[in-house]
Amino acid sequence: MANNTLTQARRNKNDEFYTQLSDINSELSYYKDFFKGKTVLCNCDDPRISNFFHYFSYSFEHLGLKKLITTCYKSQNIDLFSRNESNQAVYLEYYGDKNGNRIPDADEIGIKPLKGDGDFRSAECIRLLQEADVVVTNPPFSLFREYVAQLMKYNKKFLIIGNDNCRTYKEIFPLLKNNQIWCGHNHVKEFVKADGTKKKFGNVSWYTNIEIRKRHEELELYKKYNPKEYPKYDHYDAINVNKVDEIPMDYDGVMGVPITFLDKYNPEQFEILGLDDHRTEWRGRGPELNGKCIYRRIIIRRKK
Repeated sequence: MANNTLTQARRNKNDEFYTQLSDINSELSYYKDFFKGKTVLCNCDDPRISNFFHYFSYSFEHLGLKKLITTCYKSQNIDLFSRNESNQAVYLEYYGDKNGNRIPDADEIGIKPLKGDGDFRSAECIRLLQEADVVVTNPPFSLFREYVAQLMKYNKKFLIIGNDNCRTYKEIFPLLKNNQIWCGHNHVKEFVKADGTKKKFGNVSWYTNIEIRKRHEELELYKKYNPKEYPKYDHYDAINVNKVDEIPMDYDGVMGVPITFLDKYNPEQFEILGLDDHRTEWRGRGPELNGKCIYRRIIIRRKK
């Protein structure tokens, strides 16, 4: 059901799923030292309801931020702090608490108009992106490919949320394979919709290119290889592994593992060779066992 919900969201451009503060706190607790002296951009966030804005504005001094910038789409009909009565796209700049009350208010936040609609791809929003050191947000599901491509083009550090299936996109998988981006610590199980109701998901992750200790932790392997439990695919020399925790500790050949492997991927322990997806082609065929297609597999080899 979760997969169907995300697919429908992409098709309908229904991208207004707001991240809960508890999920932001849970993930960003691992990166606190990174933010000192940084300018943070949240470029898909309406500050009235965005918990990314709330997190960074209330934690500004604690994190040692230099500056916080947020932008959002004109179509969200913003009336920020009751000061923007027209439906004009704006961006906000926050430099920290000046009144000593530790609560950001309208006098401390610079509200400036945008000429366009606030689209992150517009020239004026790109100028704000170029000013930022790091981008943190929940980008639209339907624009994830374009969003990541822009971050890579401008060589920005980022921590963003995306569907687990993004891992198999032809634009995203090579970045994961080449260790240009990687998975964060947690999964996001529930979002808040624009009408205030909550929606559960089962396959949403954090993605980042900020260095984290987790990606260098070795996956503990305990099972031993036997041909019966780990059959080879029909059309090439690789064994099938159904669960990441069941990767054999004594097999040095090529293996196909679920895409959840990327949650525990350590580039010093494993090498990613490719993606084997029955909807695409890898070595000319999809992954098959006894003539039956196997769901997507990451093709890996254990480093010696």
